[in-house]
Amino acid sequence: MRVLMFGWEFPPHITGGLGTACFGLTKGMVKLGTDVIFVVPKAYGDESHPGFRLINASDVAMDFKDSEQQEFWNKIKYIEIGSNLVPYLEPEVFETLAEKETRETSEKTRTIFFRKFKFSGKYGKNLMQEVSRYALIASSIATQYGFDVIHSHDWLTYPAGIAAKKISGKPLVIHVHATEFDRSGKNVNASVFEIEQKGMQEADRVITVSNLTRQIVIEKYGINPEKVVTVHNAVEPSYRHETATIRKHLKEKVVTFLGRVTYQKGPDYFVEAAHKVLKRDENVRFVMAGSGDLLNRMVRRIAKLKMGTKFHFTGFLAGAEVDTMFAMSDVYVMPSVSEPFGISPLEAMRSNVPVVISKQSGVSEILKHAIKVDFWDIDAMADAIYGILHYDGLQKLFVQYGKEEVDNLKWENAAYNVLEVYKSVL
Repeated sequence: MRVLMFGWEFPPHITGGLGTACFGLTKGMVKLGTDVIFVVPKAYGDESHPGFRLINASDVAMDFKDSEQQEFWNKIKYIEIGSNLVPYLEPEVFETLAEKETRETSEKTRTIFFRKFKFSGKYGKNLMQEVSRYALIASSIATQYGFDVIHSHDWLTYPAGIAAKKISGKPLVIHVHATEFDRSGKNVNASVFEIEQKGMQEADRVITVSNLTRQIVIEKYGINPEKVVTVHNAVEPSYRHETATIRKHLKEKVVTFLGRVTYQKGPDYFVEAAHKVLKRDENVRFVMAGSGDLLNRMVRRIAKLKMGTKFHFTGFLAGAEVDTMFAMSDVYVMPSVSEPFGISPLEAMRSNVPVVISKQSGVSEILKHAIKVDFWDIDAMADAIYGILHYDGLQKLFVQYGKEEVDNLKWENAAYNVLEVYKSVL
């Protein structure tokens, strides 16, 4: 079986769990003998893609004489929105003058059909433009390669998947790693919601990363439950041994938050829980690893609570930096308000770090050896952190059985379930 797969990012160039999940799932599928063609808007040349083909959309040329492609281009609705959208974050909308919008739209109409498009691969203010152009490239790729099924990861690639389906007639499976309701709460971006809903409606099957996300897809997007299937994520096994030699330079215990510092991830609840822990034990350090739109607010709140000497900000971490951070941590906390899945707790447990996670996360559906609290219950969160730090038996229990638990969460198992979804539409 050959799969034409569309993603938006690929390790090591990632902003969160989306790229990590794409890499793990693809490797798992290759191990099961599946032929995968993975397309990204921009490849940097240092990506690891053993056993499958990685296509850089920026290198793909379109043939304007191809009647099938031309027919599809004529039906394309070109969308451009002046927004700074990131797949997981709330959109920051920029106001633009109507006169400028008209002029730019007119210019796009004249220049859109270049032979090649150069994608930035970023999440800047031209993201919607790139999403639309990516769909055009997908229509070209669909005529150049043979494949049995199309797989699109997250909303940025749904238009590309739809385009490939219309050109090839092959079935489309979309993979929902997050929804606009997770990213933005009640402040849903209507344009993103429309793209997500259209992708779900056009898809032959919808894969969600948790039952929590499945319910959102059914209830908020009105999708038939019979075509929505949950396939939980997994975690890459750790082959890095150099972290075993890392030694902390601090005598205090270290409690870590690692993720985007945004509404969805609940960083403010982590800060408030930290304040309660420090009232009971001053020999603890807290680390917030990540960046996001709430970072400055977190800094101000920590200053107001006079925790500056006990709280550290590292900025965004990736790759070996994440492993190093976990090697120095005694507890990992994921207080997400709405987390479709959450791979980072699995990475922490893989590194022998006990975890405290919110009940409002998809990963809580499969983890047994983790302390689960409501994201808003900062007292319970503080008690959980304090308990792990001060009761050696509890910590050893979670370390031993947690490591065994995540070692059995393999991407090959997730890949097998995805292949079963493919078979159901072929």
